Amino acid sequence: MNKTAALLDLSGVTKTFGTNKALQGVDLQVRKGDSLVLIGGSGSGKTLVLKCIMGLIPHDDGLIAFEGRDVTTHSDAERDGFLDHCGMTFQKSGLFDSMPVWENVAFHLLQSQHINPQEAKAHAIDKLAAVGLDAPTADLYPAELSGGMQKRVGLARAIACEPDVLFLDEPTAGLDPIMTNVINELILEIVDKLGATVVSITSDMSSLRAISNRVAMIHGGRIIWDGATADVENSGHEAVDQFVHSRAEGPIEMAVTAV
Repeated sequence: MNKTAALLDLSGVTKTFGTNKALQGVDLQVRKGDSLVLIGGSGSGKTLVLKCIMGLIPHDDGLIAFEGRDVTTHSDAERDGFLDHCGMTFQKSGLFDSMPVWENVAFHLLQSQHINPQEAKAHAIDKLAAVGLDAPTADLYPAELSGGMQKRVGLARAIACEPDVLFLDEPTAGLDPIMTNVINELILEIVDKLGATVVSITSDMSSLRAISNRVAMIHGGRIIWDGATADVENSGHEAVDQFVHSRAEGPIEMAVTAV
């Protein structure tokens, strides 16, 4: 695959829930080495796009391809192989409350690879160290962690298999500015070490500028703008301009009012 070929290619992707046409033909290409941030209003479908890519929610129509291969044609073994390439964090960390931190981090390894618990725990501790958490944290439970620590554990789990692609869903949501900067710096450091391609969701404009080189905005179930991060504040698109500059009035408000 050459450098300009799409690592991930979404074409005409749709998803409907009852009468709600959540995705109405999403077209998006992600190339190897991209650090792409998806932006859009609440309920616009940002997280849904990531879940459709990962197969957590099946899309209705359109193409989702990884390295040129339609992911819906994968055999069970090929799907497992695809997921081995990917890591994901969730909006609210998505940790298993009944498991200690190390089992959360090593969950995929324990489920899909021949590895004993001792090896899995050692691997988890190594990944926790990569996100600035010490070894004793491994034996704690999620309820014993602060919000920032939970975000770090979620990030450690996402990188546990050293993925080629990272999906980060609001990695700094609910954090104070200092912890937000800490998480952003961790993301940059991890991506640099892994050489991973990143697709993130964020509503934090400071994080957007810190971790991305490309921005795409979803509105009305479609990608309405896609361009360099440096250009997002002067996109020339009314809805993008409203979102980026946090304006109460504009096409996004009108769409909400209409509903």
